[in-house]
Amino acid sequence: MRPSAPRTALVALALAATGLTACGSGSGSDPDTVKVSFKQSTDNSVRVMDTFLADIKKQFEKANPGKKVELIPIKAPDSEYYTKVQQMLRSPKTAPDLVYEDTFLINSDITSGYLKPLDTYLSQWKDWDQFIDTAKTAAKAEDGKTYGVPDGTDARGLWFDKGIFAKAGLPSDWQPKTWDDVLTAARTIKRKVPGVTPLNIYTGKPAGEAAAMQGFQMLLYGSGNGTSDPLYDRASKKWVAGSKGFRDALAFVETVYKEKLGPDVSVALDPNIQTIVRGELLPKGKLAIDLDGSWLPQDWQKGAGHEWPEWSEKLGLAYMPTQNGQSPGKVSMSGGWTWAIPDKAANPDLAFEFIKTMQTKANAQKWYIANSGIAVRKDVAEDPDYISAQPGIKFFTDLVPSTHYRPAFPAYPKVSTAIQEAMEGVTTGDMSVEEAARGYDDTLKSVTNDQVIEK
Repeated sequence: MRPSAPRTALVALALAATGLTACGSGSGSDPDTVKVSFKQSTDNSVRVMDTFLADIKKQFEKANPGKKVELIPIKAPDSEYYTKVQQMLRSPKTAPDLVYEDTFLINSDITSGYLKPLDTYLSQWKDWDQFIDTAKTAAKAEDGKTYGVPDGTDARGLWFDKGIFAKAGLPSDWQPKTWDDVLTAARTIKRKVPGVTPLNIYTGKPAGEAAAMQGFQMLLYGSGNGTSDPLYDRASKKWVAGSKGFRDALAFVETVYKEKLGPDVSVALDPNIQTIVRGELLPKGKLAIDLDGSWLPQDWQKGAGHEWPEWSEKLGLAYMPTQNGQSPGKVSMSGGWTWAIPDKAANPDLAFEFIKTMQTKANAQKWYIANSGIAVRKDVAEDPDYISAQPGIKFFTDLVPSTHYRPAFPAYPKVSTAIQEAMEGVTTGDMSVEEAARGYDDTLKSVTNDQVIEK
């Protein structure tokens, strides 16, 4: 799909009309240059974002003579990336004009005054009506204002190796109905196919948000009745502590590592565990079941870091079941990233024009496919070319209507860290489930100023 570039003359006039040459607050800032900061993969062979932004830069500069784009990659694991971004946003001397923000952290940065509300821009941008409401909500703060434009969403499920399953006598159309079904399959693989890791579930602080979200919360949100949020009670506006579901989710993690169904603990707690899973274990047939996200194929496409053209034949997909098969029977978590404009940006108007270039239908569709992302634009989601572009897109897109979103309030990053610490405790065996759960409850009360409800 070839991106459609806007006509130069019209865009030049539009830029002039919207005052894009206004000077910014940055020390010595260039009013004709938009600085775009983004997360660069720690895997040197993966350059999906770099390639996409380089193309957008060319489009933007061609359409807007005299304007320049400076790309500022930040190469770091997730947790370090968030820290570096927050450090940059504190000063007009270091703040970029545009920054890539994970939806789980955006409210924390909003509360800290690091980001600029975009409502004035959005009200004049007709394409905003194409974005699905849930995606819009992910970038909306408690003040009712919107601070980011989402560039896609994601979903999570169970990836499984059909070859390993065949050796273990398990079906190629495997679909577990309960948590016990997942553990039973992993135990069967451990017994019948030595030398492979039966099941990966991200855990502990080194894995960061991957542990909290596609690890723990994929369990937690399947432990209840499917109607109430097991992490945050929106009616009382309090965080949930002392729940049976929390302990049951921890017990599942404990079982995986106690029975040696997961990776060696040293591997599980390696900060590069996600790269190890995507780049080594799955492509080399060393991992049977992986509880993971919809984006994995981005690393396996032609020209990507770990090219693996056979992946769609080798791997199967199953949704993560609820604990006991209770309604709705399956679980997914969704998140995603947004493009936000720092409060101290030197050239915010120019930055929003760059967002508009990235988020044309053609460019958005190109990005979703390259990044193995899930469309948040309705016109892309309905496009047959998008639906058929890659195996697995329909499977994950179909999960979006019933998926769950993190309670991305300002306290969430600290809540997430407390979850990771509890997981790490039961993974290493240093804590029992009860000890880890009590520790989480105590930390939860501390980081939320005792805004906690017992369930």
